[in-house]
Amino acid sequence: MIQSAYLSIISGACLWGLIALFFKFLSACGFSPLQVVTLRVLVAALLMTAIILKIDPGLLKIRWRDSWLFIGTGLLSLVFFNYCYFRAIDGSSISIAVLLLYTAPVFVMLLSLILFGEKFTGRKMLALLATFCGCGLITGIFASKLALTAEAFAFGLASGFGYALYSIFGKLALRRYSTLTITAYTFYFATLGALPLADPQQLFTLLADWRAAAGALAIALICTVAPYLLYTRGLQDVDAGQASILATLEPLVAAAIGIFVFGEEVTAAKILGMALILASIFILNTSKSAQQ
Repeated sequence: MIQSAYLSIISGACLWGLIALFFKFLSACGFSPLQVVTLRVLVAALLMTAIILKIDPGLLKIRWRDSWLFIGTGLLSLVFFNYCYFRAIDGSSISIAVLLLYTAPVFVMLLSLILFGEKFTGRKMLALLATFCGCGLITGIFASKLALTAEAFAFGLASGFGYALYSIFGKLALRRYSTLTITAYTFYFATLGALPLADPQQLFTLLADWRAAAGALAIALICTVAPYLLYTRGLQDVDAGQASILATLEPLVAAAIGIFVFGEEVTAAKILGMALILASIFILNTSKSAQQ
């Protein structure tokens, strides 16, 4: 059961890592970063509705007093962390923003300690350090001078905190709802928050191009619906803190895409960073890690 949950989370992270492929394509079609986020959640919401109506329409029923759970996963996490992430990029660089985004496991572990009583073990700490250093090496942050304002730093940390909130609210929602229901309502609430900010008229005008529509469908299915379903499924059997570390396989996959698809430079630092992230997964997956 634990191994299956690990595989679900790792698979979801790998699919998240493919987003650069579709982001570059949609950007070339004329969409802004916020519009790409909106497309992801809007089309994903439509796909999830179709899936649930086919499987069991009853899964769309929720108690409206539980809406705060999906405000947490959809608005406070998905929309909020993307907004803060883009603001961090504007005020610094992609490398710094990515590194600050992946402070998320720290927030997850601290919140899980308070809310769920999850142990903050030496094994988790070692995996966390390996992950953070690995992300730093992949982004090249350790080889460059920091050009960072206080505002960009604050937005970067806020993006990590927002990213972490999905694991927390998702874990709470799993006590009452299925993976399908949680994923669907995450996208519903995210769409409500993102669409008004994304210049809807321009967005739908651009979607008239069949290539843009195909790209929107692909990013929603491959990089949104599938990974969120897999990650939420994994949260059923894995500590939120462990899940957040496993999900940092995403920058490793993104770095590999950059190297093999976009011809980015292969450096010893990137290779070492990838190795450290893989090592963190090995640390969590060694004997008795599931109990710790």
